[in-house]
Amino acid sequence: MNLQIVTVLFLNFIISIIGTLAYSVRLVGVRTGKIAVTYSVFNILTLISRIAVTFQVPILTKFVENNSGGSDLISIFNLIIIVSGIATIAGAFLIPTFQRIFYRGVLRFSIDKSIPKLIMHSFSKTGINYMRECIAIPVKNNLTKINYKKLPVKIVIFNLIAVSLITVGSLAPIYAGKLAPDLRATCITLSSIINGVATVLMSIFIDPQLSIMTDEVIDGKCTEEDFRTCVVAMVGSKSLGTFASLLLLIPASYLIVFIARII
Repeated sequence: MNLQIVTVLFLNFIISIIGTLAYSVRLVGVRTGKIAVTYSVFNILTLISRIAVTFQVPILTKFVENNSGGSDLISIFNLIIIVSGIATIAGAFLIPTFQRIFYRGVLRFSIDKSIPKLIMHSFSKTGINYMRECIAIPVKNNLTKINYKKLPVKIVIFNLIAVSLITVGSLAPIYAGKLAPDLRATCITLSSIINGVATVLMSIFIDPQLSIMTDEVIDGKCTEEDFRTCVVAMVGSKSLGTFASLLLLIPASYLIVFIARII
């Protein structure tokens, strides 16, 4: 397999795992009672994800420009989406371990008040030993005891749609540029159309509701168990949404070409 595609798959795997772990950040914030500090520490992983995205798009675009086989490209793009879905599932299994490590990281940062010191401590002998002790697997009861009546169904559905759109939002414009080489630059810049719809869903319907629920847990108006149920449902919808984007890739690509021709 081409080195460029291997690199894209690796970067995409990292991006998807971090995106999945992000759902558990609010839960750590609730447990520590330090919401702002929690997000500040998580920004380290967010930065890694953004750097990966920065390299992923141009590498994939360059590969498409040098590849003349349209049918092979579809298979490669589908492979990228499938790897994203697998990474999401892997991230879900890593959440219990991540929560324990991240919980300690937030408390440590509250003491040291320094991200560099936190990073250095993480790679110290003490930090590595602690991370080994934090390794855990998902508890079956967290899935079997879910109270489906309390699930925020609308938020879960909106999240599924948003994840599907975001997943194809970075791939469809690149493939659209291959379908219409004369409009390649226009197609790539039109990624904002797909991502914009996803951003609207997240900004208006998803994030505000999760923020309200987070505050309600802290205020005692909502139980941590119900909030954990919501997190599990959101992770599940992210997994389904990622795989669902396989059905959107080609239609979204042709839609972008159509828009590129009429503007």
